[in-house]
Amino acid sequence: MFLEVLHELILAGVDKEKNEKIYALVRKRAVRYAYIQESLISPEGTYPPLGRSLAYRFGAFQLLSKMALMQALPKDVQPQEVRAALYTVIKRQLSFKGTFDKNGWLQIGMVGHQRNIAQGYISTGSLYLSSEAFLILGLAPQNPLWQGEDQDWIGKKVWEGQDVSIHHSI
Repeated sequence: MFLEVLHELILAGVDKEKNEKIYALVRKRAVRYAYIQESLISPEGTYPPLGRSLAYRFGAFQLLSKMALMQALPKDVQPQEVRAALYTVIKRQLSFKGTFDKNGWLQIGMVGHQRNIAQGYISTGSLYLSSEAFLILGLAPQNPLWQGEDQDWIGKKVWEGQDVSIHHSI
């Protein structure tokens, strides 16, 4: 989301030269982190339960979805990989028993209903930050993300013994 704030500051002409430099650096880091995020998704659509915002579920992949929306994925990550990986994660989490209450609202949890993972500031409304993973829905139907067969993502390739590229520090 920092990318969006910087973009708006640049458009508004606020410290334009300074913010353009910051934007370039933040975007470079975001592209790298998109690779890391895709790498974290296992072949089964799971990922490590790290951090204090577990109740946001697949919203944890906001940046990966945002970079796909911006058409700024790492050079060795194909859009069809991102589509397949995000679909697998989302489907797994939404289909788990207890995810929704009797009225159809999300319940607190990463997988199903897990009240104890919530920080004190988490409410039912907070849970809908999970929708950030759907940023890719902003892409036109003709976009490469929606075209062609699903492709294996990094985590799936590795666990199937396929060769993947490594990334170095930036």
